[in-house]
Amino acid sequence: MSYTLSIHGGAGTILRSQLSPEKELAYTNGLSAALNAGEKILASGGTALDAVCAAVTVLEDNPLFNAGKGSVFTHEGNHEMDASLMEGNKLLAGAVAGITGVRNPVQLARLVMEKTEHVLLSGEGAEELARMYNLPFESPDYFHDDFRYQQWQSAKDSSQSFLDHTSEKKFGTVGAVACDVNGNLAAATSTGGMTNKRYKRIGDTPLIGSGTYANNATCAVSCTGHGEFFMRAVVAYDVSCLMEYKGLSLKEACEKVVLNKLVTLGGEGGLIAVDPKGNTELIFNSEGMYRGTVKSGEKPQVAIYR
Repeated sequence: MSYTLSIHGGAGTILRSQLSPEKELAYTNGLSAALNAGEKILASGGTALDAVCAAVTVLEDNPLFNAGKGSVFTHEGNHEMDASLMEGNKLLAGAVAGITGVRNPVQLARLVMEKTEHVLLSGEGAEELARMYNLPFESPDYFHDDFRYQQWQSAKDSSQSFLDHTSEKKFGTVGAVACDVNGNLAAATSTGGMTNKRYKRIGDTPLIGSGTYANNATCAVSCTGHGEFFMRAVVAYDVSCLMEYKGLSLKEACEKVVLNKLVTLGGEGGLIAVDPKGNTELIFNSEGMYRGTVKSGEKPQVAIYR
């Protein structure tokens, strides 16, 4: 039996003209490192769940991506992070929303799944769980990134929230989906949300069925885009539904949701998905999406532009 791992690092208006060769190389190296971390686990017979957690953890630790260390600033100048994950065998899931200081939100989402009877915890309650299980916390300095800070400075006098970038539109989320050698599926997603977000805004990332979903009978999905539209369209579950109830292939279901339903609503972004046969889709209706995929016996591939 073979394995498949796909990852994303956000979607949006990502044009070749806007990225210097050095920045482009940094992004592709970051994506490659995340793929490598997840593939190591799958190649040694490890679980899809372990693989997506490992890949997302690497992306959270990379300040280029809007999750964990590279999270954007809120209106108040803080970092409020969301994450979720799901495994497709027993449909177990865990998620956290609006957390501060936790180095790796995806690992806290996994604690919610494995150590509590709940699916979604928020804010101080979720942070209390992190402390109970000795997850690493970091000071605000750790999460500070000058580029993100400048984004916030240019946005904070406005009442608007911005999708990671102010002039470009970039939806800063990271995620991974995997099918392991036993045919089990898993998905994980993590984000710092929107620059200058107010009122404790939460997007689709920590919502099972909207930003993340996994079911061994159909597919595993991780989304990146304008969260409000992904919530309204219940994007991740919609892909699974089309496969389960209409008999669509993974490719057909992804195209129907991302290139048709979302576009009609006005939602921009994309998703990565994998089915139990190891077929994978990395699809987006925006200018670009930081993405990568690897299958057993094949070379890893990473891409940015359309």
